[in-house]
Amino acid sequence: MKKTICIVGGKKTFEHLTRILLALGLKVINENTEGKIKRLSRLKSTGLFILDLGSLKKGKLKSKLFRVLSESGKKFIVLASGATFDVVREAREAGAADCIIKPYNQREFISRFNAVLNNKRRISCIGGGTGIFHLLLGLKSLPGVLLTSIVNTTDDGGSSGRLKASLGILPPGDVRRSLVALSNAPEMMNKVMLYRFRKIEGLAGHSLGNLFLTALTDINRSFSKAVKAIGDIMNIQGIVQAVAKDPTTLFALFEDGTVIKGESMIDIGKGRNLKLRIKKVWHEPPIQCSVEAFSSIINSDIVILGPGDLFTSIITNVLVKNINSALAETKAKKIYICNLMTKPGETPGYDACDHVREIVKYTGGGRLDYVIISNTKLSKKAMREYAGKGQIPVKAGDTDEIRRMAKGQIILSDVGDSTDLVRHNEPKIRKAIKAILS
Repeated sequence: MKKTICIVGGKKTFEHLTRILLALGLKVINENTEGKIKRLSRLKSTGLFILDLGSLKKGKLKSKLFRVLSESGKKFIVLASGATFDVVREAREAGAADCIIKPYNQREFISRFNAVLNNKRRISCIGGGTGIFHLLLGLKSLPGVLLTSIVNTTDDGGSSGRLKASLGILPPGDVRRSLVALSNAPEMMNKVMLYRFRKIEGLAGHSLGNLFLTALTDINRSFSKAVKAIGDIMNIQGIVQAVAKDPTTLFALFEDGTVIKGESMIDIGKGRNLKLRIKKVWHEPPIQCSVEAFSSIINSDIVILGPGDLFTSIITNVLVKNINSALAETKAKKIYICNLMTKPGETPGYDACDHVREIVKYTGGGRLDYVIISNTKLSKKAMREYAGKGQIPVKAGDTDEIRRMAKGQIILSDVGDSTDLVRHNEPKIRKAIKAILS
């Protein structure tokens, strides 16, 4: 029996969604009265409701429909034009399974709709750099999940930094990596997106994927639309979102009072004492997260922080206004994946306890349901090579203190590569997350 999807909305919304949903083999009907919606909600054949807030002119009708749908036990998705954070909250509090912001991208709408209809686990991954790239590659093959990558926007080094400085756009590098990680495009397309020019004057150091994103941003007059367009071209298996729509700069205050400006300068640590610890990080100017990112987090089943550089890939996301609120308000289980190695100039001598302390500090003391710490035994060659760069494996440290701060469980697991290049192993991290999901 075909599942019936009831659209609560105007003619234009109904006609547009009907074209999409009929292609998915679903039956679609349009009802806008409380009595008929209540009757439909009792039918077993009714799969779910899609409620377009823009078509509800009367506040009382919206409240009544929220109540009817909530009491029916049927799932419903809210569509919201020009949505605010409060609209997303209101939908969530009313029992909505998701709140999709209009205008939406068709591929992303189908992904989110199918996740609700088919009871998929929605996983939001927050981070940047190579850490989130390998995490997404690992989780991509998990069945029954929808992945959303929420990526930082403070990268100011390399190709991304040059494009940000010269054109004032959001840095495209970390977004590009997430798009490639989730891509279902032919391998050659992925290679094109990752290709970096080397010897051509004016282009040396630039990534072709970054330039592609920049061109589409100019064409669409929107970075967000450019990301969605490339997501369509690459047929990505999931959703990629920048954490915010406005550029900003990351600052760090060190133990000796030194203030360093810029993610890349904090990251590189050139010309300063690399043993000094960071006391505080902040953004100038302060920025607010996108409503889309807020909705993704608040409607997730799982939120993963990391792996990635503690301050310049993870905490820089948490600093964005309303991300903390989303993390506090979501019912999702929260997972922190700790780094494998220390990093001179950013996390010198840090153990996992130090990492968790900073995460908890910047998330406002919120709960971390799971903290994943690697116990992978590295090769002697890898240990020597990383020691030469001032890096050592991140040890667990005081596990009782971690449990006290995180208010959750510690998972000590072999999740790293034991080869010369130390990074999280994709099959191993997938296995660890799968165990949490089961």
